[in-house]
Amino acid sequence: MKPKNGLISLFILMLLFSGGIIAQTDDDDWDEKEENEIIDSDKRDKLISDAESAEKAFKKNNKELASLFDSAYGYAIFPNVGKGAYILGGAAGNGVVYEKGKLIGFAELRQVDIGLQIGGQAFRQVMLFKTKEALDEFKSGDYELSGSVSAVVIEEGEAKSIRFKDGVAVATMPKAGAMVEVSVGGQKFEYADDWKN
Repeated sequence: MKPKNGLISLFILMLLFSGGIIAQTDDDDWDEKEENEIIDSDKRDKLISDAESAEKAFKKNNKELASLFDSAYGYAIFPNVGKGAYILGGAAGNGVVYEKGKLIGFAELRQVDIGLQIGGQAFRQVMLFKTKEALDEFKSGDYELSGSVSAVVIEEGEAKSIRFKDGVAVATMPKAGAMVEVSVGGQKFEYADDWKN
């Protein structure tokens, strides 16, 4: 391994273990979860409530997105994706997954970016699945968005067109203030069925 690659790997490990990635679920809570759970039961209801609020915000700010929620076979809403960075950046968050409008499970988003970044931002993200096959692929485990997928940033008062690529469309919305483009390529997801259903 070249020294430069070893240094990058070391920075990634340091970032992951030093809490450089901000997530809705703390790593300390990870051990408390049941096997096959994405989020522990104590935080389940809060996450669902946050996802419902995020869905309302997306629909309010983009009419096309409002109709896509109704026509998509399924969708995953990540109401609080934290993106923090210093030298290496990363993003993480938990989400709620719906099929035909019904809650079916939960997902975890993880992303590690290599590049100089300073500061952080929090945003909402929705992934819309046009077909059953696209949703099933997401649920199969170890799903990753390709580098060619880009997210449409939804901002109040701006009409932006949302397009599907390989059966998936992605939109993001800043939680506060303005937000430039968010890179979603390389985001990885884990899925678990809702244990209460």
